[in-house]
Amino acid sequence: MDILVNLQAFLATADAAGFSAAARKLNVSTSVVAKRVTQLETRIGTPLFHRSTRQLRLTEAGQRYVHRARGVVTDATDLLSRMGEKGHDLVDHLRIKAPTSLTVARLADAFSAFQTQNPKLKLDIVLIDRPVDPVTEGFDIAIGAFPHSFGGVVDEPLCALKRLLCASPAYLKKHGTPKHPRDLVEHRCLSFLPTGPEWIFDGPRGRISIQVSPLLSSNEGHVLARSAIAGNGIALLSHYLVADALRDGTLKPVLRDFPIPELWVKAAIPERRRNAAAVQALLTLLKASLAPSL
Repeated sequence: MDILVNLQAFLATADAAGFSAAARKLNVSTSVVAKRVTQLETRIGTPLFHRSTRQLRLTEAGQRYVHRARGVVTDATDLLSRMGEKGHDLVDHLRIKAPTSLTVARLADAFSAFQTQNPKLKLDIVLIDRPVDPVTEGFDIAIGAFPHSFGGVVDEPLCALKRLLCASPAYLKKHGTPKHPRDLVEHRCLSFLPTGPEWIFDGPRGRISIQVSPLLSSNEGHVLARSAIAGNGIALLSHYLVADALRDGTLKPVLRDFPIPELWVKAAIPERRRNAAAVQALLTLLKASLAPSL
């Protein structure tokens, strides 16, 4: 077991960029963490960190081995958990990547419910608004709506993500209502940073691509929704963010004859973790929480 705890110390130190922070995470002393990392370096015959009085950073070898080490630790932990399982208790440590706005609006409750149902599970939830390869970046599940795919990764569809253009009645009264997507270049636009200022529509004659010049860009959808409600511009947003505002009339749909192409929220899972009991249980909960669409 020494090699496993040494690998865990290495990963905690790499994640925390320091022995002290890693020690707090592992609930051991700083000297114990440093000793375990040194033992690992002695075992493999090469330093894993550049040490100085100001910082601790991975060597080239450390960078090369960190993701493989994470996979070894995950597999070993999963095996030991399965061997020690009693009844239907799930014992695992899941590292999850999730998008910011969706997590704040919907996934936070799902994650909380999942941990309540499985109190022995440990969760690391990291909010990132870009495509992530879960294998190279050390995630068990990477949730997102980007169309990227990666080798050694299984994509599990979760639900459809509906998007639309909307603006406040006050904005439309003051600035007019666009009749065609090309009219948007003359309007104040509010854009979601991860998807960028190129807005794509389905028209009667096919796809239409418009490059807007955003008045406001943000990676947090609630910021854009609040700005749209305040009358600051036309926003391209996921339906779940503005459903209440559409119902109460504080926002109005724009360009309904030119719908936004639907995206799919999916979970990207390393193949070696696909059948882990905790991963499958979380996928089941997520599909039930998000279905049929957002």
